[in-house]
Amino acid sequence: MTRPSRSSTLRTLVAFVLSLACIVSMPGTARATVYAQIEGTGSTWSELIVQQWIADVDANGMKVVYTGGGSTKGRKDFSQDSTDFAISEIPYQGTDEQGQADTSNGREFAYLPIVAGGTAFTYQLKVGGQLVRNLRLSGETIAKIFTNKITNWNDPAITKDNNGREFPSLAITPVVRSDGSGTTAQLTTWMDKQYPSIWRPYFGRSGLTSYYPKKSGTRMVSQAGSDQVMNTIKGFAGNGMIGYVEYSYPLNADYPVVKVLNKAGYFVEPTQYNTAVALTKAQINRDKNSQLYLTQILDGVYDNPDPRAYPISSYSYMIIPTGEDDPRMSTAKRQTLADFMYYSLCAGQSKAGSYGYSPLPLNLVQAGFEQLAKLRAADPDVDLNNRDVRSCNNPTFDGKNLNNNVLAQTAPQPAACDKVGQGPCGTATGTNTPSTDDPDAPAGDGGSGGAGGTGGGAAAGDAPGAIDPETGEVVGAADGSTSGEAIYANPTELAANRAVDQRTFGWLAVLELVALVLLPGMYVMTLRRRRASAAAKVVRP
Repeated sequence: MTRPSRSSTLRTLVAFVLSLACIVSMPGTARATVYAQIEGTGSTWSELIVQQWIADVDANGMKVVYTGGGSTKGRKDFSQDSTDFAISEIPYQGTDEQGQADTSNGREFAYLPIVAGGTAFTYQLKVGGQLVRNLRLSGETIAKIFTNKITNWNDPAITKDNNGREFPSLAITPVVRSDGSGTTAQLTTWMDKQYPSIWRPYFGRSGLTSYYPKKSGTRMVSQAGSDQVMNTIKGFAGNGMIGYVEYSYPLNADYPVVKVLNKAGYFVEPTQYNTAVALTKAQINRDKNSQLYLTQILDGVYDNPDPRAYPISSYSYMIIPTGEDDPRMSTAKRQTLADFMYYSLCAGQSKAGSYGYSPLPLNLVQAGFEQLAKLRAADPDVDLNNRDVRSCNNPTFDGKNLNNNVLAQTAPQPAACDKVGQGPCGTATGTNTPSTDDPDAPAGDGGSGGAGGTGGGAAAGDAPGAIDPETGEVVGAADGSTSGEAIYANPTELAANRAVDQRTFGWLAVLELVALVLLPGMYVMTLRRRRASAAAKVVRP
């Protein structure tokens, strides 16, 4: 019987170690997560934060494709089985304002709250060639602007809102959405509830609409998508324009927004803090047997008496498929959807503030998990272990009392110059920083500092700069620098953090370490023995 050579033994050992490492790392053996690409369409109001979440989870092997196009398109695509999910600011209406069916067409679904935010009014208004950055308007004035009752920036109502400050004679050009839009639905719902005598004669009936009614013979301009509304307003020919978008769009474009008068008599902008405060008065449909489960009732938000509340605040929803026999879904797709939303509801909410949104509070996050559980009910192979509020890193959560909303509790009081009959404040808007007199107030995510009053507005930590009294623009800091740089958010990679992955790669690392330590020594020993054997043969007689 021939004994195997030492080199043969070494090769066998190497092959064994490598094969064992491969076996340990095989997905089947480690029960590694299997994902499949999912696709969705819908809201442009939510699109900026959704795209950030998509970039985050891509590093974890989750492929998510999202295209805007408006909430109406999203709901329609979902009903036609063209997508795996949709995002919308309003639920299915049954029949829309054009008499068309607005239902899921029998496809089983659930509404999943994903992010909160404020509908902002961004504008281009210049005085002496300088952009006005601290405009204030009451809700009544806004409603009249978007129904063509106020058509010039020198209108007495605008002068009154700005405490006697007059603007030049310049025609107002409202910019509205041309596509079916949840943002339009939010705006028109607010006008219908708060200013029915202004809105209903213009619209011709009561209620909301997703398609803004543009009247002939007016200066009103229509654009598809929030990005096009924003681009039109800030464009070369935009002086005199005003439009409505989610706050994230002017924030990322470094463009001003209107401070809107709330019920407490203060003019506020939709920072994450003011939105969080306003939404503490939102009523949520908690009837699990209702088709409108988890949808919002915002009457209390519009009338919130807190001085910090931004009155036009709301939520956005993802529409997820829950049917066991859904034609587009598989275990891999459901797993991708579940893990994507787990990240979005938890760690992903920490990105909301810097993008001009407001993170969801505990009750909606918990309700979101209840909706995700329907994915496993449809397919028991979907893994939802270790996915609940106890493992959820959400910036609104108070570790000592989960019923507290940290943002709402820490939101600073508005500056005295933001009150009716005072100011206006000299601080610029569109910086994601609360206007306040509190020097200890939280600073924004990339804009001006927290100091309000009549002269604040330099970047946090910088020397205060000069304020143009006409425009509210920070024209120069004490050190000669200028403010108002655009705000950009950088995508970050999401590191895998699932127990099965840690076990798998932990064993693989151990095996590799053993191989690295043992194999070189064994190889050297083998070489020495072979050389010694060869030398012995040479000297053998």
